[in-house]
Amino acid sequence: MVGSIIAVLLLSYFIGGLPFGWLVVKIANGRDIRSVASGRTGGTNALRAAGFLAGLLTAGIDVLKGVSTAWLVSWLGPESVWLRMAAPLAAIVGQLFPIYMLERRADGRLHIRGGGAGGATTLGGAIALWNPSAWIILPVAALVYVFVGYASLTTISIAVIALGIFVVRAVAGVGPWQYILFAMGAVILVFYALKPNLQRLRAGTERRVGLRAYLHERRTENTKN
Repeated sequence: MVGSIIAVLLLSYFIGGLPFGWLVVKIANGRDIRSVASGRTGGTNALRAAGFLAGLLTAGIDVLKGVSTAWLVSWLGPESVWLRMAAPLAAIVGQLFPIYMLERRADGRLHIRGGGAGGATTLGGAIALWNPSAWIILPVAALVYVFVGYASLTTISIAVIALGIFVVRAVAGVGPWQYILFAMGAVILVFYALKPNLQRLRAGTERRVGLRAYLHERRTENTKN
């Protein structure tokens, strides 16, 4: 039983850490996604590095990393609410700190260069725990992306909405309270990954995306003309 638990958590971590964004961009145009913008290997940076389809494919695969943890628990067991909660968290840790991206610096120290922010894998983990989560999280996150205009806040919104969902379900008595721990862990991990972005938000230098970025560019072009 202990061996099965360890196997599920390790496999969840290793699957979560698979650098598909790096691979997708490398195949698409030969670039190393880690040398582009934020240097992350998630969907947003894949979009910057190789276009919309690369970003969409990377984000979709990262969602599947979280979803796959439910299959791992069912396959390897034991079927436990605690393991179902912990497995997607392990996948998010893998997404943020992928062992595959381990490099040696010029000073000889090892460090992980790459990794995502965890938003897509958090979404996948929420779906693994309660499938209808997708129909709540995706529309709200899309609205944040389009109208608020920051990819970092979109990522944070995914984790925060997941937390709200599992709190409401636990209070209503229709979902395990342990799932709240998954969402709380996801929020902490996402905030940790996005510390540089939050600093840029406070400084007013964070890159805009979505509709607000488009409208800003149009206003800038009209001013020039």
